[in-house]
Amino acid sequence: MRDDNEAFMNDKDGAMKDRKGFARKSGFKKKVCKFCQAGAPAADYKNPEMLRRYITERGKILPARITGTCAKHQRALNTEIKKARVLAYLPFEKK
Repeated sequence: MRDDNEAFMNDKDGAMKDRKGFARKSGFKKKVCKFCQAGAPAADYKNPEMLRRYITERGKILPARITGTCAKHQRALNTEIKKARVLAYLPFEKK
């Protein structure tokens, strides 16, 4: 029986290669936080058009793994969305 550790080997540059010598691709590109980029405005409850990009059509807040925001800006985004809901800039739920 073949051990799973034998199926892949490290190359001299550290890249993982399979038995036939082909490099494996990771399959996804890391998302970048739009708020961390230079010149991007911070989340603001008075700008509902920008906040609508971060909620679903049902009104749920999208998680950071989907939107690509960092943890610091995801927390700020959540509070700004909640403020906008209380002040009726955004709906709590769409039916």
